[in-house]
Amino acid sequence: MTDFHRALHSLRVWDTALPSFDPASAPPEPLPLFHDWFTAAVTAGQTEPHTLSLATADEDSRPDVRTVMLHDADARGWHFASHATSVKGRQLAARPEAALGFYWPVQGRQVRIRGHVTTGTPEEAYEDLHARTTGALAAALVGRQSEVLDSPGTLADASEAAWHRAETEPDAPAPTWTLYVVEPAEVEFFQGDGRRRHVRLRYRRTAAGDWTRELLWP
Repeated sequence: MTDFHRALHSLRVWDTALPSFDPASAPPEPLPLFHDWFTAAVTAGQTEPHTLSLATADEDSRPDVRTVMLHDADARGWHFASHATSVKGRQLAARPEAALGFYWPVQGRQVRIRGHVTTGTPEEAYEDLHARTTGALAAALVGRQSEVLDSPGTLADASEAAWHRAETEPDAPAPTWTLYVVEPAEVEFFQGDGRRRHVRLRYRRTAAGDWTRELLWP
């Protein structure tokens, strides 16, 4: 057995008390429950609970996934941001559908979201970026996300220039920075259970625009 396999097989899942979840008490819409679970994850000390997996599809319908940060969750949907010229931005322009995945192991919880993706206005994108840190603005000003990089030195030079501009021009625009909103068609809440009797509650949007709820087998 290799070191990798020894390490892999030594791991245990949820070696802690997990919260209970009664789906009968869930609200009629998924957003309030997401807000409750997110707040509970923060209170429980979950590291970076605002990070999520974002899945898109390329021109050959092959899935692509990466980790991004949640910027908001409101009546419009789940918000994140990136450059329109990035790989994910180009994929979303061609196929505006996405799936999101949150995992909060401290409570044995997952939330999965699928839906159509829209873009916010340029004004919303500007406000989103400039509400963040100087470092976030500097990174956005560097741009060229996902392009081939010829050397670390080229990145260092571009980053240094971007940091200088972000510090001296805090209102500097980043024209390709885009706010994306996932309008949910399905939202699933997963509560882990030590005896593997996991609770899975899925919300599905109906043709009339309201929500139906259903339990899923683990």
